[in-house]
Amino acid sequence: MRVIPVRDDLRLLEGYHSKQVDVEVRLNTNESPTPPPDAFRDALAAEVSRVEWHRYPDRAAWALREAIAERHRSEGYAIGPEHVFAANGSNEVLQSILLGYAGAGRTVATFEPTYQMHAQIARVTGATVVEGERADDFTLDPAEVDRVLTEHQPHVVFLTSPNNPTGLVEPPERVRQLLEGAPGLVVVDEAYAQFAGWSALELIDEQVPLVVTRTFSKTWSMAGARLGYLVGPTWLVAELEKVVLPYHLDSLKQAAGCVALRFTDDMNERVAQLVAERERISAAMEAMPIDVFDSGANFVLFRPRNVAGADVWQGLVDRSVLVRDCSGWPRLANCLRVTVGTPDENTRFLDALAELV
Repeated sequence: MRVIPVRDDLRLLEGYHSKQVDVEVRLNTNESPTPPPDAFRDALAAEVSRVEWHRYPDRAAWALREAIAERHRSEGYAIGPEHVFAANGSNEVLQSILLGYAGAGRTVATFEPTYQMHAQIARVTGATVVEGERADDFTLDPAEVDRVLTEHQPHVVFLTSPNNPTGLVEPPERVRQLLEGAPGLVVVDEAYAQFAGWSALELIDEQVPLVVTRTFSKTWSMAGARLGYLVGPTWLVAELEKVVLPYHLDSLKQAAGCVALRFTDDMNERVAQLVAERERISAAMEAMPIDVFDSGANFVLFRPRNVAGADVWQGLVDRSVLVRDCSGWPRLANCLRVTVGTPDENTRFLDALAELV
């Protein structure tokens, strides 16, 4: 058998993985702990019954883009469907951005620690990745931002807010600093924006090289659908048509997105419940020998003081509770991340954690 080697620059690159273990309480992948309402299922079933399966889907996904734009207009943002690009999860959105604006011979900047797929996808597309450093409390020093922009002149800069895995919400002035100093495109990843207090959507403008990415996986309880989108200038959205595959977004997924947006009140109620539980988890852990990092997302990063993070992770698994072990990641020694679950799941986690620390 003759094995064909992969590209030289990919040989040492590993895929993105989240350890899956058979447990009773799974709090490791930042999913919604509850499914969509039953009315969503019924409405989607009705839409599916009308799908013309023998025809290709709407290549532009225009109805979905109109529904997304209408949702954001109701929040006060001046957004039309021509500002929206939808794809198979926010990761395909990110990939499309990088295919269009990064690639071989170009540079992509991240500020670590942050969402690992930004650098992963950038490298897969052939780009060079440069990393800025966050402070010990994971905030971003303005001087470090200036250094990265000045020294590397990146073609694409990623900023995640709320940041994953730290939960930190970037202040508006940090995004504005990037927009003023970056020579290329600024991408603000807002997968968890509904849990935070502000959005960079307020800075979207036809004259500003800024895009904001979103996902249906978290607050809309649709991780199984793999649906995401970005909002940005119309000229950028038009350029992405050059790199995305034809008919990439199937009819079922487009219908699911449109139906989900009818249930905004349910989504808002779910977000409020998760935020309340996030605060309960954080307060309970702060009463233990644990360093807890402020979060504006649906998860909390924490660091046990007297026990190795990997040992706490295993102890939780032994008690049938799974969280994310971040202790082996650069700059996150001894850290773990817990997704906010249902009240019962969160209590189960806190009781098990108290036994371990």
